[in-house]
Amino acid sequence: MEADRGANGYREYHENAVLRVKQIRHLLGAGLSSEDIAYLLPCAIGEAPKLLGCPELLAAMRSRLQRLDDQMAALAQSRNALADYIDAAERMGSEKYPPFDDADPEPVPA
Repeated sequence: MEADRGANGYREYHENAVLRVKQIRHLLGAGLSSEDIAYLLPCAIGEAPKLLGCPELLAAMRSRLQRLDDQMAALAQSRNALADYIDAAERMGSEKYPPFDDADPEPVPA
């Protein structure tokens, strides 16, 4: 955001700066990067904001949505694997940890 300097040296923002900040905060809340937001702000209308359906804008938002979907899928896969390990560990019990062979003080491979 650009600002002018007053005689006192303070920054003076244009009156539409408050609206711009609100738009940016909403878009950050949607998971968009500052780079994405800088790209699509010219298409933003209103505080929420509403976005005009420019083809370039739609392509950028679809790309970001795909990245989010990919991250969510990777997290779900990691979560499922961790839950499986927890379930398996709970079934094994915890009578003796780490599992040692009485003759050999080295841990026994699972």
